[in-house]
Amino acid sequence: MRLCFLVEEHYRHDGMPLEVISQLVAWGHRVDVLRPGGSLLRMSEEVNAGSHDAWVLKTVSGGPGLTLLEAAAAVGLTTVNDARSIRGVRDKALAAAIGRSRGLPMPTTYAAAVPELLAEIPESEFPLVVKPADGSAGRGVCLVPSPDRLAAMTGQLAGQGMLVAQPYVPNSGVDLKVYCVGGELYATERCSPLHPDHAVRERQVALPAEVAATVARVGAVYGLDLYGVDVLLGPDGPVVVDVNDFPSFRQVPQAAARVARAVLELARTGRGSGPDVFPAAALVPEQQPGAAV
Repeated sequence: MRLCFLVEEHYRHDGMPLEVISQLVAWGHRVDVLRPGGSLLRMSEEVNAGSHDAWVLKTVSGGPGLTLLEAAAAVGLTTVNDARSIRGVRDKALAAAIGRSRGLPMPTTYAAAVPELLAEIPESEFPLVVKPADGSAGRGVCLVPSPDRLAAMTGQLAGQGMLVAQPYVPNSGVDLKVYCVGGELYATERCSPLHPDHAVRERQVALPAEVAATVARVGAVYGLDLYGVDVLLGPDGPVVVDVNDFPSFRQVPQAAARVARAVLELARTGRGSGPDVFPAAALVPEQQPGAAV
């Protein structure tokens, strides 16, 4: 097979996806690598129908790679993940709106173009978790305990673009990160960015059935094939607090080989470029996430 990987500058030396690319090449496949953030792109020639079996994007929020992936999808090429699905989770405000409307257990989410507008959130919703709508890897995530503290943090929050704010979900200080690759789910524990002093050894852990069902629904709702979900185990069950397309897959056994096989299967079947990104079949009665609301 011939594949095209779009690798943003942030990931050009990263094991994921470089190890996946190396694995595919070792298996005899041809892999072309484009660096959207470090190369002049001749858009009229880079994207040609039938030039590759699939295009794969490892992106950062707001990176130029998504534009190129969308161009590939527009001419009928298979993309991993679906370009519209990536757009649907990269904007955290949009992701929350989609997820809540489909009944996923996600917190109430407020969005504000400037931090001063967050002052309109009722005091009863505090403490709040505030983060950039286009953030990733825990960047800019902060816990705001009170309206007074929010007012003092206005300068710190300025200049980050659209912000989202969600009521804090009481939890143990341990984040559960669940990865989906090749239809299989793998759960890992890690330290929460909100509790950096909490000693947590990152490791693979058993996946509770309730969490597995929730994560599978996440993939169906957003139309993702390779993805990760950040889950908090709150007082009333699992709460989805973030969704990532093509994550790091840390602690997944033989991650490079598993991801490589999944990419090949998606390229063969043409999944990842279907017309129904948010399929009606994924609609379920809305469920509120209890203490997160």
